[in-house]
Amino acid sequence: MSLLSIFAAGAVGAGVAGLAGLCRPPTRRLSPRVHPYVVVARSALGHPPEPVAARDPQRVIDATLPRLFGPALRAAASRVSKAIESRGDEHLARMLRQAAMDDLTPELYRVRQLAHAAMFAAGAAVVAAVTLKTPLIVLVGGLAGFAYGASRSRARLERTIAARAARIRLELYTVNHLLAMQVRTGSGAMQAVQRVVERGRGAVVQELSDVLTWTRSGLGEAEAFRRAAELTPEPSAARTYQLLAAGVERGVDLGGGLLALSSDIRDARREQMHKDAVRRRAAMLVPTIAILAPIMLIFIAAPLPSIVLGHH
Repeated sequence: MSLLSIFAAGAVGAGVAGLAGLCRPPTRRLSPRVHPYVVVARSALGHPPEPVAARDPQRVIDATLPRLFGPALRAAASRVSKAIESRGDEHLARMLRQAAMDDLTPELYRVRQLAHAAMFAAGAAVVAAVTLKTPLIVLVGGLAGFAYGASRSRARLERTIAARAARIRLELYTVNHLLAMQVRTGSGAMQAVQRVVERGRGAVVQELSDVLTWTRSGLGEAEAFRRAAELTPEPSAARTYQLLAAGVERGVDLGGGLLALSSDIRDARREQMHKDAVRRRAAMLVPTIAILAPIMLIFIAAPLPSIVLGHH
């Protein structure tokens, strides 16, 4: 079959598809009509204005080609990405939440990881083909690029979680003191959390805001705090939320407990800063030793031939 025949068949198929679309247009979606009412109802219940399904990038698109080939391509990409990312959907969803990537689903993250790995594989294969021009080396380079791209996405997610945990540690000392002040003035645990959320911002305030959202959705106060303790990436924040849950259930001394947790956080930060200072001081000595050690060895080894052989 010639190239002209292929183009002719494609043109005929496109024309028939266009004619079918004109004769029987796609059904109009219902979501734009009910969207204003949904926003009002969700705002009254304390939920975000936009539902998760409306922000999901994986929603079905009305175009013909994505509807025909999209599900098969997404299924194949999902299977390959599951082979790359062996962690389960629940664990991966928790990690995405800990990294403040709530807009990503585990499936979408796997697809992006696969696309990232494929891009690095193609780049490495092209570089190997241009420079070495050996099929085996090109294949090895593509596999190495694929593995590097997949591991790079995973490492970036872990670095994001670590950075957010460090930010929570920095903010938690102040937030605990603010909560202790509110509790000492006669407020309950939920009232103190609500006042801090209304006036503050940051990673810890966002987690406390999620607690308020869950309680407005019908979840118990103690269960909401325990859920926040399970989802937070910082153990110190988890201890704070567990203490707040115990205060809601049993009425413990929240003020003293929050101040004690703040003292522990301060001591841990001081010890960590001391370790970082020692590590950086040792790192500063490495260039000096690397430069001076060869020079000293040259000065020491220079007179050895004359001493051993007796030459002047």
